[in-house]
Amino acid sequence: MKIDALPTRASLAGNQIALGSIDYDERATMRAWEDFLADEPKCVRDPIRPSHVRSLIHDSWYRSATGGINAQGIEAPLSSDRDEIEYLTRANAELLSAARRSFASIGQLLEGTGAMLVLADSDGVLIDAIGDKKTLHDGMDIHLAIGGKWNEGAVGTNGIGTALWTGEPTFVHAAEHFCAGIKSWTCAGAPIRDPLDGKIVGVVDLSGYSPIFRPHNTALVAATARQIEKALAEQQQEQRTRLLEAFISSAPGYRRKDGLVIVDHRGRAIYRNNLPDGEAAEMTSGPIDAGRGRWLMNLPSSGSEADIARALPAHLRSCHITPLKLDGDLRGAALVFPSAPTVSSLTVINREADKHLQDAAAMIVGESEALLAAVDVACRVARSKSVASLLVEGETGVGKELFARLVHAGSRRTDNDPFIAMNCGAITKDLFGSELFGHVAGAFTGASRDGKPGVFELANGGVLSLDEIGEMPLEIQPFLLRVLEERVVHRIGDNRGRPIDVRLVASTNRDLKQEVAAGRFRRDLYYRIGAVSITVPPLRDRGEDVLLLIEHFNRKIAAASGDEPLEFSQEAVAALLAYRWPGNVRELKNLVGRLHVLTRGRGIGLHDLPEEITDGGSEPQPGSNTAVSPEEPAGTLAEAEHQTLKNALTAEGGNLSRVAQRLGISRPTLYRKLEQYGIRRGFV
Repeated sequence: MKIDALPTRASLAGNQIALGSIDYDERATMRAWEDFLADEPKCVRDPIRPSHVRSLIHDSWYRSATGGINAQGIEAPLSSDRDEIEYLTRANAELLSAARRSFASIGQLLEGTGAMLVLADSDGVLIDAIGDKKTLHDGMDIHLAIGGKWNEGAVGTNGIGTALWTGEPTFVHAAEHFCAGIKSWTCAGAPIRDPLDGKIVGVVDLSGYSPIFRPHNTALVAATARQIEKALAEQQQEQRTRLLEAFISSAPGYRRKDGLVIVDHRGRAIYRNNLPDGEAAEMTSGPIDAGRGRWLMNLPSSGSEADIARALPAHLRSCHITPLKLDGDLRGAALVFPSAPTVSSLTVINREADKHLQDAAAMIVGESEALLAAVDVACRVARSKSVASLLVEGETGVGKELFARLVHAGSRRTDNDPFIAMNCGAITKDLFGSELFGHVAGAFTGASRDGKPGVFELANGGVLSLDEIGEMPLEIQPFLLRVLEERVVHRIGDNRGRPIDVRLVASTNRDLKQEVAAGRFRRDLYYRIGAVSITVPPLRDRGEDVLLLIEHFNRKIAAASGDEPLEFSQEAVAALLAYRWPGNVRELKNLVGRLHVLTRGRGIGLHDLPEEITDGGSEPQPGSNTAVSPEEPAGTLAEAEHQTLKNALTAEGGNLSRVAQRLGISRPTLYRKLEQYGIRRGFV
């Protein structure tokens, strides 16, 4: 469109209509614009608004002039590059999808009206247009078409750009435009805000030649913007639900006590729960719903845990990261902040004074009551100055040495306090006394020329761990008892006593009471070392601790080898929970290590597990989460609802969409019920 074809003062004479709270006078507005341009330096220095020009328009003229916009411009900048248009379409796919229904319903009503409805992104670039065919064609003359850039910084005052600037529904009519080439048009734009964080993501605008102006045009585009925002909210809720479902499927080690943040593909927090104090304080400074909508990072396209961790703020990098994919594409990530190992309500660990104790307690992975009770006693012994020994009983492979190290951590007075471990089952009968108490030079055939300290001397000032103490020869036991009573050790062949300050942690996989009854262990020694004792429960009695340990070893081994963690299918997890683990934690750790080495790919199914786990021959473990028969009576309504949920999950194989459909409830309601009853999909 040429400038000489624009409306003139004469042709616009008498065009006076009501715009908002003032009367719009075309001639007066054109004169005000010309005067503004004629004395632009003065207007920029001392902007005085004519009474018949709206302040919104005059302020925009001022921004346009100071921004260097050519007032004689006849069109907006236009990008016709196919790759750039394709990129715009991909980048605004969600906005386009949310606007599709509104544009389809309104667009068919615009034919013959002289109006067109356009959609612009957050930069004011048009990404969709629909309406009267002739108006769409004429819009090409001023680049009011897909690829045209209509923010104020590109083309001055206009409905799209000024709505972006003000953040409010706005109309700009005819001569109110800053550029001469678009003064024959009228437009009304309304910003579209993201329902999650409130940021403007686009503008919907109704445009056409000036005769289409109606006071309700602004209300129409505002209502359309609200419809698009509603569709965006529905899309986001659907994505949030699917990401939660994807997380539940891929992170079996998550516990209800753990902190959890789920971010979407834009790196914004869309779900948070149980965050530790530091993370919660940081997250809740976001604008919406106690941390929801807070931007945390740019989600890397690679989707690797390492890259996601690097993209996170430093204070959030202590979390476990699970990339979340939907339909094969990375669409978010789950950040899990493991809950601190609460020893029990009876034991309070001071973070500064007992840092070593806290670190050691964190190495004992699990939340079952029996395990926490054992950790509680060990912590009490560690912090006590009056208890000199502890007996740790438990099956082979349950992790008894970790309790010895826990006592050592809590007993440390300096960083150099020793921890000495000796396996009584690995020492020959002839060398037992020498290994325990040491010997002087020439004490016996084969003795060291310079003599040798025993483990008691080596552990002086620290902790001595005697593993499998039930294997100690009966004839050595009186000497051990004497050392414990007198706190003095005599090397073999030496009359000189050496004072020691040693805390003893004895462990055994035998029942020492039965050993005492059978005469294979001294009663007085048993009472001496067993004044305080704990029993480490076998893995089969620890319920969902199996899941925590799988997650722990999985991530630890993956980090050591530089690989991604394995992903266990629901069927594989169910089989691992049902297995009785005769080798306990050691067997589980070895299994995870074996899977990392031998499995092709990162997915673990039933076929990847050993036959002894998948043959189904093991009976259900006591206290495990096995499904109860539907015929079993429920005592209360809550129990009945609980059981109904578990039965539905079992029947539908853990598929939450089908479970919700089966029960006739929505998926958000289903998630709330699962959380209420502490039910984990796949573990019923």
